[in-house]
Amino acid sequence: MAKMKRPHILLAVVLVVGACTGPAAAQIIIPGTAPSSITPPPPPPSAPPPVITVPVVPKLADPPPLTHERIQPAPDLPKAQLRRGRSFGDRIQDCLNDSTAAQLNSADRAAYSRACAQQ
Repeated sequence: MAKMKRPHILLAVVLVVGACTGPAAAQIIIPGTAPSSITPPPPPPSAPPPVITVPVVPKLADPPPLTHERIQPAPDLPKAQLRRGRSFGDRIQDCLNDSTAAQLNSADRAAYSRACAQQ
């Protein structure tokens, strides 16, 4: 009976080892051999591109032609002198300095600087 068990055990071991290495062996490509003669099927044909219709843009009435008959040069007038005042930030800074010198608390300083800079 011992002789009968050994071939069965040996056959079982060979089958188990063969089953375990079968899928892994299929992933090995041996140099010089063709990997597979089966080519993958071609991709399905793509759908035709959508048809885009451009709406007709309405035409506006043609502008009247330019005539240079009535155009006259502007008279040379003196440019107005712009009064360059102090900027708002400068006025706020001066008002904050004044309120700090008057030893106002922060709430009174904020109210004073807002009212002072708006003048």
